[in-house]
Amino acid sequence: MRIVVALGGNALLRRGEPMTADNQRDNVRRAASALAALIGEGHSVVITHGNGPQVGLLALQSAADPDGGSFPLDVLGAESAGMIGYVIEQELGNLLKERLFATLLTQVKVDPHDPAFAHPTKPIGPVYDEAAARKLATERGWRIAPDGDKWRRVVPSPKPLAILEASVISFLVERGVIVICTGGGGVPVIARDDGSLCGVEAVIDKDLASSLLARQLQADMLLLLTDVDAVYVDYGTAAARALRRVSPKELSGKNFAAGSMGPKVSAAIEFVEATGNSAAIGRLEDAVEIVRGRQGTTFHA
Repeated sequence: MRIVVALGGNALLRRGEPMTADNQRDNVRRAASALAALIGEGHSVVITHGNGPQVGLLALQSAADPDGGSFPLDVLGAESAGMIGYVIEQELGNLLKERLFATLLTQVKVDPHDPAFAHPTKPIGPVYDEAAARKLATERGWRIAPDGDKWRRVVPSPKPLAILEASVISFLVERGVIVICTGGGGVPVIARDDGSLCGVEAVIDKDLASSLLARQLQADMLLLLTDVDAVYVDYGTAAARALRRVSPKELSGKNFAAGSMGPKVSAAIEFVEATGNSAAIGRLEDAVEIVRGRQGTTFHA
């Protein structure tokens, strides 16, 4: 099968873990092992990944420049995609020495009038307690929001409309190349009146971009990997129940956390409804068993 595999930010850097190069490398090595097992099953895999912690850290570092030469989020998104893609490609290559890999910076078109620009929701960067988050928001002009029991900076997250390098990705995949792309949801760009492109200050949701990519590549499956074993209803309560095999209709009226499981469920539903193929959500280390239908949550038409 052709599978678009989306690695969640928590799969690359665990919640609350210091954002160091060594920690990221260790987590990517763990992810590479799971991906190598999936590729070993004979599947054609396209890999996407999140960048929320990394792009937030780069934004902090950029803002600390004493000369005020901070970079916009689209540039920082490209920087983080290159950094993470490099490590994923290297660690996978160490395990699969006979395979070809390519890490591709990916531009994703968005609508300049998307209402998301007025209502930031995408969490990026480190987590803070509420007092520290409010202090930073005042000092830096940030928008902040709760993220579990902590607080984080939030930025606009417009809906992805088109993966501009989809034809290049397809060309490589059809020749057996394992492509790492659409990092951090891709670099958000808009089209000017003359048709030229320019970046915008936003971070696209990786899961929604991965769903769009899977549709454009005519993938057989969309696999969303995170640090939770399945989709739960009533998550965090005594009545919590894992869903194993569901249709989009069965989830009608159910709400999932906007900063975590919500986008994954929406991405899975979009893919299933558009293609009739399956999508799945589950833990990184269960990747092979999720594809076999034995773990995680599978969405069917």
